[in-house]
Amino acid sequence: MSQITRALVLIFAFLAAIPARAEQTAEEPFGIALEGFPYPYPVRMFPIVQQGEALRMAYMDVAPKGEPNGRTVLLLHGRNFPSRYWQSLIETLAAAGYRVVAPDEIGFNKSSKPAFDLHFDQLARNTAALLDELKIDKVSVVGHSMGGMLTVRFTRMYPERVDRIVLDAPIGLEDYRLYVPQIPADRLLEMEDKVTPESYLNQLIKVYALTASPETLAPYVAARTRIKGSAEYPRWLRTFVNSAEMIWREPVVQEIPLLTQSVLFVEGENDHLAPGRDFAPDALRGKMGQNAELAKALAAKMPRARVEVFEGIGHLPHLEAPERFNELVLRFFDEAE
Repeated sequence: MSQITRALVLIFAFLAAIPARAEQTAEEPFGIALEGFPYPYPVRMFPIVQQGEALRMAYMDVAPKGEPNGRTVLLLHGRNFPSRYWQSLIETLAAAGYRVVAPDEIGFNKSSKPAFDLHFDQLARNTAALLDELKIDKVSVVGHSMGGMLTVRFTRMYPERVDRIVLDAPIGLEDYRLYVPQIPADRLLEMEDKVTPESYLNQLIKVYALTASPETLAPYVAARTRIKGSAEYPRWLRTFVNSAEMIWREPVVQEIPLLTQSVLFVEGENDHLAPGRDFAPDALRGKMGQNAELAKALAAKMPRARVEVFEGIGHLPHLEAPERFNELVLRFFDEAE
């Protein structure tokens, strides 16, 4: 049995195992706010009104399990992944005495899907408002993939609120506009609408170079594809395409060298993810996505930054090598300034 076939079997087993009300069947879709998709901790909602829309920002707020150390870690997710994927890191941090806040940004996962365009500045303001609501003044931040871009923008807007930063396989280490022409929204909508469990799993394995087991990947394939049966799926699809457009039009690479906090880049050796690469001219395509080298070049320009490269790992270090990643993050957060 091939890895992809095995994973698909596990995906359908995962779907069937999710508890359902008596009137539901396992084949019913997830909602576009991932209703029916389990998270490892209770999910709360923070109300926000923007551009006349009443929205709700989902988040997990996990108290320390060990002796509290008085510190809080903020986890900022990537574009393609529900915050469920933070479970191992949350458990490790909470056991070490940290409070952990893991929001789903507006437009993603269990949060509302607005009709308007998304912007990193607004996502950062939403995150700051949530921290205000929770009476949290300062955080250490772990940002994965697109969450790395948001981490940079959040820190630049609120430098006094951030003490340490882990950029976990971040995208945005280059300005994609220099390589990729603007992609028409209709083309993006068409592409994303064609995603199937098979094609998405193939993307995770080949494009994201993930080494995680099929058992580990199965829930995330289900989360991405089972929403297609929702009555609100067209709204989700439009918002998801909005997020791709945000990544293209709002680079942060110029801001990264301006970060004065201690910064740890964690890069997978095999992670060459570069959004829009398939649309770049042939002469430029091969130059994109040299993420480990880009991180090293940026770190060399920064006052307190370094890079850890995980050999043989792809775009999800915290999910592919959780023990190594968690230990590294704890050591980094515990270091004296």
